[in-house]
Amino acid sequence: MKAFIRFAIRFISPYKWQVFGSVIFNFLSTLFTVFSFAFIMPILNVLFSIETQHYDYMEVSAGNLNTALVNNFYWYIGSIMEQHGVTTALGLLCAALVIMTFIKVMTYYASDCFIIPVQNGLERDIRNSLYERIISLPIGFFTLERKGDIIARSTADVKELQVSVVTSISSLIRYPIAIIISLSVMLYLSWRLTAFVFVILPFFGWIMGMVGKKLKSHSFDSQTMGGELLSNIEETIGGLRVVKAFNAQGQMDRRFRAQTQDYYKLNNHLLRMISLAHPMSEFIGTIAVAVILWFGGSLILGGHGFIDASMFIFYLLMFYNLINPSKELTKAGYTIQKGMAAMDRIDRILGAENPIKQPENPAPVPDPKNADIRLEDVNFSYDGHTPVLRDINLHIAPGQTVALVGQSGSGKSTLVDLIPRFWDVDSGRISVGGTDIRDLLTSDLRGLMGNVNQEALLFNDTIFNNIAFGMPDATQEEVEQAARIANAHEFIINTEEGYQTRIGDRGCRLSGGQRQRISIARAVLKDPSILILDEATSALDTESERLVQEALDALMRDRTTIVVAHRLSTIINADLICVLQNGRIVERGTHDELIALNGMYKKLVDMQQV
Repeated sequence: MKAFIRFAIRFISPYKWQVFGSVIFNFLSTLFTVFSFAFIMPILNVLFSIETQHYDYMEVSAGNLNTALVNNFYWYIGSIMEQHGVTTALGLLCAALVIMTFIKVMTYYASDCFIIPVQNGLERDIRNSLYERIISLPIGFFTLERKGDIIARSTADVKELQVSVVTSISSLIRYPIAIIISLSVMLYLSWRLTAFVFVILPFFGWIMGMVGKKLKSHSFDSQTMGGELLSNIEETIGGLRVVKAFNAQGQMDRRFRAQTQDYYKLNNHLLRMISLAHPMSEFIGTIAVAVILWFGGSLILGGHGFIDASMFIFYLLMFYNLINPSKELTKAGYTIQKGMAAMDRIDRILGAENPIKQPENPAPVPDPKNADIRLEDVNFSYDGHTPVLRDINLHIAPGQTVALVGQSGSGKSTLVDLIPRFWDVDSGRISVGGTDIRDLLTSDLRGLMGNVNQEALLFNDTIFNNIAFGMPDATQEEVEQAARIANAHEFIINTEEGYQTRIGDRGCRLSGGQRQRISIARAVLKDPSILILDEATSALDTESERLVQEALDALMRDRTTIVVAHRLSTIINADLICVLQNGRIVERGTHDELIALNGMYKKLVDMQQV
């Protein structure tokens, strides 16, 4: 319940007025339910001539309000029976019962009208919060999580939370009101019988609570396993070419079938527990009714009754009116426990700590034209133990092109990821224009930079929207100009719909070179002062590399550029080449200077020539 209270404070508080309106109409609905039940007593009295007492009109005052109202009601019914007959009186009572029931159902409907926007709004808000959190978390968070499991938390777990918890909110509003009002009427009718009810009900509530605790645990396991299934499907689709190439369809199929079998068994157990809720609560409710009927009936039949027969029937109706909300409230408790398991999984994302902190008093954005980059005694590790970069010192002047080369795993891509603060250094300092990047807003820092990576990350959208990504106000002319600079305009206008052609998932309808040129055009349109190229041509064929390299040369002109390269032929003209080995810069200089050193760089050049 503590978890649900925290959930309510976080997400329900913006809808307090809708919840308040639902409470009011639920109160009215329950009140008119009691009134409609109350009309059963005079109807029984009329039908079976149980009431033989004569009533006279009584003046109403503050001291005898309740007694006077009941007395005058029976006096009025008796008057109608004397003047117009029993049938007329019975018809009026039945008409009053219909009117009360109509008012009750309309107030019930009104309460639902207030709570429906709350239910749908909560689902929307949770999805929005989750998506906002996903795109705000650092890249490092996702290196430790499976993509399919994150998708499952954003879809299946949110839906489970909506079905289990959000839809139970109306129950948590409606049924406690019904229980409180029913108990109040029962106490008024007979506090002795009601005291007996209080003695037996807590035992039944304890039994139901034990089942609810187990339900949450099994629900968490089920949702976790569902996330693993989704991860398996996502990985299989992403690696389908490899699966087929290695004839591993049977292996993957057996693995998936084993997972679904475990999921099947777990869900069978879970759903059996959920299905147990209704019959168990109904059986317990029947036992309670039987006990009350035996206890109260024996007192009346033995002549020790403190209420008459018709009032005892009304008492039983009110007790039944208490049992049904109690059952529904118990059922809501079960579903909430199930939903809280989904909330726990969602909270692992919503509650994840972002190590990339924004400064409380951000520094102004440096002048892009004079923004040099300095790395001073930089050390970094992904896990806090194994160093990836060690004692990195590097100065990149404005407009200078610096290339990073070295064997795979030497730390080149990690170094360029530190500059836009995808990660934070363990020690040392990185500055842009003399300002520590930790003193800048990440949005301001990354606004100075453009990235072109080895894998062109495109979206399943039009070519135009991919080039204009992050630049929503870009015009057609600006996009076309960027495409021309990137050597992409010619092939774009030859596609089916030109710039409005959809390129498929991750740009699958384009070749590697075309995807890379779209990526370069996107960077051209942003017009960054600092450009980061991470092996932008290493995955291309010779012809595509030539076209992309021409586009990159146009993009790099008059910009501060950091190039990560495996193909050394692309960085011969760099102003400075740094050779990394085991996380350290072991050589630096121009191409000719490094060749003259006859060291690591010379070996790399010789290997590529061979």
